[in-house]
Amino acid sequence: MSQALTDILAALPLPALIIDGSERIVSANTEARNLIGQGIEGRNFVTMLRQPGLIDTVEAVLRDSRPRVAQYLANDGVQDTTFQVTARALAGQKALLLCFMDVTHLEQAGQMRRDFVANVSHELRTPLTALMGFIETLRGPAREDAVARDRFLDIMEGEAGRMNRLVGDLLSLSRVEGDERVRPRDRVNLTDILSSVLRTLKHLAEEADVTLEADFGDAPVELIGDPDQLMQVFTNLIENAIKYGASGKRVTVQIDLADRDPALRAPGVRVHVIDYGPGIDAIHLPRLTERFYRADSHRSRALGGTGLGLAIVKHIINRHRGRLRMESELGKGARFTVVLPTQATVSATESDV
Repeated sequence: MSQALTDILAALPLPALIIDGSERIVSANTEARNLIGQGIEGRNFVTMLRQPGLIDTVEAVLRDSRPRVAQYLANDGVQDTTFQVTARALAGQKALLLCFMDVTHLEQAGQMRRDFVANVSHELRTPLTALMGFIETLRGPAREDAVARDRFLDIMEGEAGRMNRLVGDLLSLSRVEGDERVRPRDRVNLTDILSSVLRTLKHLAEEADVTLEADFGDAPVELIGDPDQLMQVFTNLIENAIKYGASGKRVTVQIDLADRDPALRAPGVRVHVIDYGPGIDAIHLPRLTERFYRADSHRSRALGGTGLGLAIVKHIINRHRGRLRMESELGKGARFTVVLPTQATVSATESDV
């Protein structure tokens, strides 16, 4: 093996190795040795690679010199890693080059898409099955039963409304994901937004026998933001507090201003939405912003939840370069805190969820 080829191999940023016609690994760079094992030079590739799909690929390229692609799975004791391996014959030599490219993130993205489609299908299938069943009943046994007909129509209306909310939240999630890297440009009055949300939700709170408490301070709070999206964030959080914390009989919305917020390392404002209900088990808190994740699936569906609200909240807060804090203990209510910069100079970062 020429020194020039060895130098080129060492300069490659990806794990790479060369296998000659005698099926031995004749050269490998540091990245390949870290991946497959130290001291692999001079060893038969079969004993080192050990994965049938990749071994078949190498043998085929050695046989006919046609380029091929295979997959290699590795585990460092902490997580699985998926590599796409490119096998190419070296011109003028009875040898081939293997390059390993980490495609774990692509595999994870593909799995997320598959999970998302499966979840959407599941969420739509339940109300659709109910609607089809009630339609069949109304056409048959309950055709002349006015009482049953009215009851079934009420249930069908609820299931149709649930599908409509789900589709609406899916469209909203798609929009906020598309806008996430676009900085808002409007100067908005946060106090006015929160006051508007409380007025909108006043009727819902009265129905749940919940008192809404506002502690906004004396001075209005202004920042750069998207007024519609911020209203969506606080509508979701306060509505959740009313629905899931109703047993606490009150929900507090509080504003705290800071010249230097420790989470932002810049001037910021914190909006706390506090309920005094049953609280959330700490085991659920890290996953609450995942799509379709519910701490209590049955109760969430019964209250009209789609499982997408907090995912939408997370993306909107990310767009505003803010943070979302969630604190709760069983039996002691829950506190959701939105931290937003009051200046437009805070660098982009993910929210702490």
